Amino acid sequence: MIRVLIADDETMIRTAMETLLGMEEDIEILPGVADGRAAVRAAQELQPDVCILDLEMPELDGVEAAQEIARTVATKVIICTRHARPGVLRRALAEKVAGFVPKSTPVERLADVIREVMAGRRYVDPDIAATALTAAQCPLTDRELDVLRAGRDAPTVAQIADQLNLAQGTVRNYLSTAMQKLGVSTRTEASQYAWEQGWI
Repeated sequence: MIRVLIADDETMIRTAMETLLGMEEDIEILPGVADGRAAVRAAQELQPDVCILDLEMPELDGVEAAQEIARTVATKVIICTRHARPGVLRRALAEKVAGFVPKSTPVERLADVIREVMAGRRYVDPDIAATALTAAQCPLTDRELDVLRAGRDAPTVAQIADQLNLAQGTVRNYLSTAMQKLGVSTRTEASQYAWEQGWI
């Protein structure tokens, strides 16, 4: 029996997946959760064979939660998202995520993906993989991406600086360079552009 934990803040989607996957004879559904931090706690407590994580969740996103889970539990992670952008796929693969599927995937196929990752294989949706191969490379450095990522939740430069333990002048320099590289005039535009490309 494959023990599966699903984390998704969209209750209707989570419960639908739980109900349908629970009908598979070889899959046992564990109590689901609605945010990334709860997913990490549940994975550590219940130690499921597979976690299916939504990408966009409160507290920690799916990739961040996958990173925390991989550090502490021998659980395989599948990211399931409607935001299937190439940059996100690269982030997920860097964290050794076992599967990456869009939410449009039929539940029967998702059950097969669960079985594939349990057999030691990695699965990436073919359309997402093809898009990733032709996507533009990110021109930003890791630190510039860190600043833009922090800027999505922190409204001021001072808060970004506090969050990253950097001087405010350093943060301004990173933001200025990132905005110049991306050809935008505000840090909000830069963060949004980087998010849309899946870089943060």
